[in-house]
Amino acid sequence: MRSYYIDELNPADMQRLLSHLEATGLQGSMEGIYWLALPEPLLLEEQRAHMEECGPFVASLETGDGWIKVELLIRGRGKLRCSCIGYATAEQRHWLIAQVDAMLGELNIAV
Repeated sequence: MRSYYIDELNPADMQRLLSHLEATGLQGSMEGIYWLALPEPLLLEEQRAHMEECGPFVASLETGDGWIKVELLIRGRGKLRCSCIGYATAEQRHWLIAQVDAMLGELNIAV
């Protein structure tokens, strides 16, 4: 799996990050899993066409003991398997990494 991985986060920083993720409503149904929804302009043509059946389109952000990982797989929350699910394009990947970096910056978490 392709991913963006940040480790060696101290416990205080992790707690701030987890509180922020929960406060922003990004939490998934499993503990430690959060969803980053991609804005529609970044979606591929096929993803836009499948929005009603497969969307919204997201990347998973997983948290652990001192680390976070964003999978660079764009999936639909509405359907597990479809041709519209695939690895992030360069533009989507850039947006995902920028979102994580901005979130860490807002929280003054140095990496």
